[in-house]
Amino acid sequence: MLIPVVVKESFPHAVGRVTGIYTAALAAGGGFGATFTPMLEPLLGWRGAVGAWAALSAGALVVWATGARHGATPASRIADGERRSMLRRPLAWAVTAFFGLQACVAYVAMGWLSELFVSEGIPRTTAGLMLALINIIGIPLSFLIPPIALNRNSQSGWIVGLASCSLAAIVGLAVAPAAAPWLWTVLLGVGMAVFPLGLGLIALRTRETSETTDLSAMAQGFGYLLGASGPFLFGVLHGITGTWTASLALLAAVIVAEMILGWVVGRPRFV
Repeated sequence: MLIPVVVKESFPHAVGRVTGIYTAALAAGGGFGATFTPMLEPLLGWRGAVGAWAALSAGALVVWATGARHGATPASRIADGERRSMLRRPLAWAVTAFFGLQACVAYVAMGWLSELFVSEGIPRTTAGLMLALINIIGIPLSFLIPPIALNRNSQSGWIVGLASCSLAAIVGLAVAPAAAPWLWTVLLGVGMAVFPLGLGLIALRTRETSETTDLSAMAQGFGYLLGASGPFLFGVLHGITGTWTASLALLAAVIVAEMILGWVVGRPRFV
């Protein structure tokens, strides 16, 4: 939750570039984990293979603690008594809902895409590579898209365009999942590039660092809670119907709502 705040405070004139670097590192970490954890399992066992990544977390904590010692929090121009709760700001709720819906799409893709492909006769190892590809696609896109889109006056067109790729992928998965699985995977990976834009909007739609803190807590707190419900509902529908059709229809509706809200929150204004 702290990243938008750090970016707003330390890099107010480079929101797109710094957000892109962060999300590229995040995508790279996910891709490396999906790729190398199975390779470590024969040597360390599954617990050791998963636990080995804690060493990177410990290293990141050291770097973060060192950098935090040299920062100074700027004084807010808004007095504490004048701060209005984000819960009373309609645009803050729109940002929160948008962030939650894009997280929902990402969580469903990460949790169910491989299972869907395997059920259609695709080998499990190939399905795993497709899941890793989604993360890998996010690396170059995170370097390219946020610095361009977040420096524009409006991000609405970018959000709708990227989400349209996700929608096309879901339609393809519903109609002919085994016909072009790599294409559906690539389209879904491109569509999930809305994530760095969602993070960047938290900084762009606020004037003060204190407001960024409040909006970040609200958008990511409620947003990730909303996103976490996606894989559960997707699986429940699949269990009830025995097919993927209803689950994919629900996900398509989520993406359409994401596009609508993305158009709203992408317009240049402040909470």
